[in-house]
Amino acid sequence: MSHSSGGFFQRLQALSPRRQQAFMAALCERLLPNYALYAETTGHGEVKGLYAVLDLVWERLAVKDARIDFDRQAEKLAALEPPAEDDSFGARRALEAVVAVSALLDTLRGEAPEAVLEVSRASKGGVRAFIELTEGEEDATRLGELVRRHPLMEDENAFQDAVLEAVEGHLDREALKALRRLGRNEGVSNLGLNAEA
Repeated sequence: MSHSSGGFFQRLQALSPRRQQAFMAALCERLLPNYALYAETTGHGEVKGLYAVLDLVWERLAVKDARIDFDRQAEKLAALEPPAEDDSFGARRALEAVVAVSALLDTLRGEAPEAVLEVSRASKGGVRAFIELTEGEEDATRLGELVRRHPLMEDENAFQDAVLEAVEGHLDREALKALRRLGRNEGVSNLGLNAEA
């Protein structure tokens, strides 16, 4: 199945807010091992805090009137960002995870119509950056081709397609649990990295 971004993004934008939130939550799950890996290797950050925020989001998706102060959660989240002066590859991917969860919180706190596209693009952008880092190809055209055909990018596109299809379907508690398992991907991130040593 070819991943045509036009149709894909249109379908994303056509989703109800709750379905968009479920889509983002699944993508966030798959970004968290990158953050965990960064926290493990540098001692910066606190992965439990990030998972705790995401837990509350899943709770809210399952129980509509769950009373959760998402403004408070957003404050906690800001404290979990990697230090601004750390420009390493790991820090950028960790920041991506925090920013994705943050965009998801924005939709729970009010209007954030672009958030779902931001999270989708951030996840793909991290994969692209990882491929560029590991392939070391200088030629932009060749690199673009490499990125498109790279197994990690194919995997990323297939994953986002699968999540989109799931959230377009019936979203009861069981479906949400299955979606979260899909996002957790057995602890392997969108970069194919696993934080659990």
